[in-house]
Amino acid sequence: MVNVFLLKIYNIPKVLRMKWSVYFNRWYFRAKGVIFGLNMNVIGRMNITGKGHIVIGDNFMMTNDGSINPISSNIKGSFYTEDDAFVNIGDNVGMSATRLWISKGLTIGNNVKIGACTLLIDTDTHPIDYNIRRTSNEGTKASPITIEDDVWIGAHSIILKGVTIGARSIIGAGSIVTKDIPCDCIAAGNPCKVKKGL
Repeated sequence: MVNVFLLKIYNIPKVLRMKWSVYFNRWYFRAKGVIFGLNMNVIGRMNITGKGHIVIGDNFMMTNDGSINPISSNIKGSFYTEDDAFVNIGDNVGMSATRLWISKGLTIGNNVKIGACTLLIDTDTHPIDYNIRRTSNEGTKASPITIEDDVWIGAHSIILKGVTIGARSIIGAGSIVTKDIPCDCIAAGNPCKVKKGL
């Protein structure tokens, strides 16, 4: 009985921090120019940088830095958008400690679930030619990412440039998605490949 009581007291600051962070993050997203719909609940610390355009639909849910999801590894979510890049996130999307580096564009459909610590990056970030890489990032390749409705992406996956993941597909945890994945399938691995249909 005493142990249960002490555990409840110990968790009070965490519970208050989680509830407070929802309201703080709504203010923070607005301050960063993010447009979002009704009932946005972002729990834990976030980092939003860059000059791109971010639009989020209704009922967006995101947990960060160990707030709810135990496999988020105390990582805070991060949205980085380069100049003129766009991020469009649909309704009823959930993610945990997700990191985005978007140079061109990212479109996420409705009812998408993105597992903890997933990385979505639509650019190589550096040019392939080492001579150019020594002095600049000119010629770096980038191509938008599209994730269609009802997709489920497993934790710790990496989604790379130019990829489209078809509606209702499931990506296994820890996958590295380098090429398009069709609708209605289960895909996994490095590189991610279709394992079976749904």
